[in-house]
Amino acid sequence: MDSAYLVRMANRIGQFFEAMPERDEALQGIAEHIRKFWEPRMRAELARPDEAQALKPIVREALVLHLIGGAI
Repeated sequence: MDSAYLVRMANRIGQFFEAMPERDEALQGIAEHIRKFWEPRMRAELARPDEAQALKPIVREALVLHLIGGAI
């Protein structure tokens, strides 16, 4: 699995939802999209420290608040 590709995809999702006026809604949208459409192993790849550092801040925050429940 190409983790750099997963980070790029996650950041594109974040870019789309970042345009929403309500930040909480955007965070939920990011997390919900990744939860619904990504396999667990793909989501786990994003939680790895190297990959987490490359995520946009809004994506990292969405994962922490709504999917992972802890710091990445």
